[in-house]
Amino acid sequence: MTQRFSFELKATDGKARTGVINTPRGEVRTPAFMPVGTAATVKAMMPESVRATGADILLGNTYHLMLRPTAERINRLGGLHKFMNWERPILTDSGGFQVMSLAGLRKLTEKGVTFKSHIDGSKHELTPERSMEIQRLLGSDIVMCFDECPALPADRERIAESMRLSMRWADRSREAFGDRPGHALFGIMQGGLEQDLREESADALKAIGFEGYAIGGLAVGEGQEAMFDCLDYAPEFLPADKPRYLMGVGKPDDIVGAVARGVDMMDCVLPSRSGRTGQVFTRYGVVNIKNARHADDPRPLDEACSCPACSHYSRAYLHHVFRANEMISGMLLTWHNLHYFQEIMQGMREAIATGAFADWQTQFHAQREQGDIEPL
Repeated sequence: MTQRFSFELKATDGKARTGVINTPRGEVRTPAFMPVGTAATVKAMMPESVRATGADILLGNTYHLMLRPTAERINRLGGLHKFMNWERPILTDSGGFQVMSLAGLRKLTEKGVTFKSHIDGSKHELTPERSMEIQRLLGSDIVMCFDECPALPADRERIAESMRLSMRWADRSREAFGDRPGHALFGIMQGGLEQDLREESADALKAIGFEGYAIGGLAVGEGQEAMFDCLDYAPEFLPADKPRYLMGVGKPDDIVGAVARGVDMMDCVLPSRSGRTGQVFTRYGVVNIKNARHADDPRPLDEACSCPACSHYSRAYLHHVFRANEMISGMLLTWHNLHYFQEIMQGMREAIATGAFADWQTQFHAQREQGDIEPL
């Protein structure tokens, strides 16, 4: 692959942006939502089904893949794209977030993190250099710097110390990544909810230089209002000519609010995880298919949706297969959720391109306010 990674900004509407990320494995239309394929699979979905929802890119997880089946094995078998039968772009996270969530099973030093596997208790070390090596072995198109992500709330001193460690790790990640035409390395801004620390982090990353920039350390317990307050300024600290990626977000309202504040890329396990637990996102709010009210309901989940679950099955049927623990339940509900999330992204791309984003956003929220939000 000789084509280089690039980003073309097509249009803006307020702070909202639409564009195209060009990679040797295909274009990624932005704003983009990336379904999460933690262990080289989007749970309950075939790769061609994920693509049919409108997804241009998937996310894989360095931590889980390094433990099982190992990056070395995937590399011997032809790389992650071939291994999981997804020939379009793949972004891999660095493993930092998962390692940091291990609490008592890890030890943090300037060099990196040593931890015990949640699978078998075996001991491992993850450093910026090792994270870059794993992601190279996987063959991911977009590689993330290794960083530390403290949970919020945390005191300012802890956030500042963690951010500056992440910036030193970002520098080491950049050096270890090297020159890989056709592949991209994204830096990750940290700094919690402290505006000056976010700006300091962004300045450090810009001085190193990356093909794209992520906003990390949000959606970790701070709540939507605090996250939006941070996003009111954080994206503007990053270069306008590079993609901006908000990590680990989120619900439909979170996604729309993030795009309105200048974010280009997002990922979250929510649509697939919720699908497996009977929670369904629709334009009119959340449906919990396990609730008894759906047992005799002949209507589709969403009459305006063209996914297989809505086109061919009733709420009554979906309620039945969920209650019976049939595998088709997770398959159909996950497909619907992913389809709906991609429909949101397509709607925003079209609205931004035509200067109608504010009207689209008003209609989006009005429809959801009309809905009947069901209890879990």
